[in-house]
Amino acid sequence: MIGCGIICVTPLAIGTLNLLLCDGLFGNNEMIGSSRKLCSLAGNGAGKPVGKPLSPVLLAENMVERNGLLPARARKFRREMEKASALLCTVMDEVTTETIGEIIVCMVTLMVALHNCLMHEALTIGVHRNRLPCRSYTLDFHEKRAHLRNLVYSNDNNCYNVLRMYMATFDRLCSMLDEIGGLKPTKHMLVDEQVAMCLNVLAHHAKNRVIQWNFGRSGSTISKYFKAVLKATIRLHRVLYKIPNPVPKDSTDPRWKWFKNCLGALDETHIRIRVHKDDQTRFRNRKGDLTINVLGVCSQDAQFIYVLSGWEGSAADGRVLKSALDKPRGFKVPAHRYYLVDAGYSNAEGFLAPYRGQRYHLNEWREGRHPTTPRECVNMRHSAARNVIERCFGMLKNRWAILRSPSFYPVKTHNMIVIACCTI
Repeated sequence: MIGCGIICVTPLAIGTLNLLLCDGLFGNNEMIGSSRKLCSLAGNGAGKPVGKPLSPVLLAENMVERNGLLPARARKFRREMEKASALLCTVMDEVTTETIGEIIVCMVTLMVALHNCLMHEALTIGVHRNRLPCRSYTLDFHEKRAHLRNLVYSNDNNCYNVLRMYMATFDRLCSMLDEIGGLKPTKHMLVDEQVAMCLNVLAHHAKNRVIQWNFGRSGSTISKYFKAVLKATIRLHRVLYKIPNPVPKDSTDPRWKWFKNCLGALDETHIRIRVHKDDQTRFRNRKGDLTINVLGVCSQDAQFIYVLSGWEGSAADGRVLKSALDKPRGFKVPAHRYYLVDAGYSNAEGFLAPYRGQRYHLNEWREGRHPTTPRECVNMRHSAARNVIERCFGMLKNRWAILRSPSFYPVKTHNMIVIACCTI
């Protein structure tokens, strides 16, 4: 039946083979048809060679195609068939024609067992594949809207957990991005879904693949609208950034009543990023981390007034502030007004720094410690008021997880992310 050369087949063997095949051992009409073809090829008479040898490779290919084996299993199956064929050729050189029928019966029995085993494995794989959860990224419009409603609009708690803002705030932000930011709906995606995807990335530092699963969108679509929402959000800075008001003379705020005409405080924070190894020296700060230096200015009630992002982590604080002041549409300090700064800056017009060489930070005044000199008293009150910018940065990073860990976004995109988070 199987051999590397020409095989002689007796009528008894052909009859036995035909009987086995026709009794349904294979359980496949196509296999029965193959057996009849074999009988017709071998029907020239007893002891006569068949007209065309049957190759084990062809039979292996037939089994592979019928059972849908994986490539690795298919190669293994072909090797086993070739070994069996070589062994059969060796045996048949030493036997007579009377025993060929018995050999064919044994081989057919072996093939039946192998066929049943392969069919069982194929059915098992099919059942397991059917049990796996399937998620299509080509959901229709109504299904995606229903999923967005369950994710965002079901209740305020879900909306806040997913987007870090409540439903009313989210609706207002979408309206502002549409009317002021220039973010427009498309044929396949409305504004609220675009904003929800972007906020989900910012709030949880979610990767593109996670957003694909959550919203049923492709990776390129998510990247496209993520940047579009960032740009539209940055355009809202003139509306959402607060216009500072000076501290009035009759202020009763225990932290700010000592600083008349003060507009707020400013400081810088470092946001960790990932950059190419050729640029790591410029972005490495004094602590050894790869960061960008972000200048933030806030009012007395912790509302951002101005944000500048993009300087390398190795840049000095004074240099970053000078860059903000030198920009044509950059940071400006009105006349006879000032901001509180820490000891990393120098005293200048519009900026009030603490006394150097004196106790300053709030943790130095704990456990009942009190200032002993007038300069220490000024520093203590200065630190209590200027601490508002530290709280502002802390709330910002606590709200948006993307600012707490380094990401693989380019530096330009990361600067947009920082400004957008401060704007929202």
